[in-house]
Amino acid sequence: MTDTVLHFDRVAIELGGRQILSPTELTVKRGEFVCVIGPSGCGKTTLLRAAAGFVTPSQGSVKRKGAAITGPSREVAFVFQDYGRALLPWRTVQANVSLALEAASVPAAERPERIAHVLKTVGLGAHAHKFPAQLSGGMQQRVQIARCLAQRPDVMLMDEPFGALDAMTRETLQDELARLVREEGLTVMFVTHDLEEALYLGDRVIALRSNPTPELPSLAALIDVPLPQPRNQLSTKEHPEFLRLRRELYHYLGH
Repeated sequence: MTDTVLHFDRVAIELGGRQILSPTELTVKRGEFVCVIGPSGCGKTTLLRAAAGFVTPSQGSVKRKGAAITGPSREVAFVFQDYGRALLPWRTVQANVSLALEAASVPAAERPERIAHVLKTVGLGAHAHKFPAQLSGGMQQRVQIARCLAQRPDVMLMDEPFGALDAMTRETLQDELARLVREEGLTVMFVTHDLEEALYLGDRVIALRSNPTPELPSLAALIDVPLPQPRNQLSTKEHPEFLRLRRELYHYLGH
């Protein structure tokens, strides 16, 4: 299938002699926003790291556009939860974003225009010369997202990127991310503990369970989210289908 960006082909992962992820079959199509939820220790981040090439499956393979993933690629950007550690404190905002371009050997003359564009895209155009310590948590996370956008990835992998933020900042960044995904045509896998966040952002939601067995494999559910776009923090979350899907996900996760 030409529109398949990621394919998890019977992927199983063991770490320290413990099976984290039982054989899992999953396809992510171009332009999809797929959210991954589940209890702590169920393999959400491990699944994401396998897609990034950071973790090698114990069984099966992960393919990107038909080719087996054997290591990290500049076509894949990874947004970490701990934005504080992801940024270099001695570099300004624009210099932190420049890291992605330096790693890709983009000529120095081309960098300022690309940096200015992505900072404007995430609403940080006026903060280019500030240092991370001068920014709020939400702004620091925007810098990390801008750095990822600067490398012009095909796929963006996001590991609970808004988990450490306050509720209002989190909702603002959810809406900004949804806008960016539509405008940039990104393919996203997004890990979260929050069922409402998963349903609000996702085109599909993957529910994983911990301690998989042959009778109860890791993949508990794969649910389509047919809610209209663009979504709204109030009306979407009051939509009858949103509430129905939320109850369904609670059921699959054993709540």
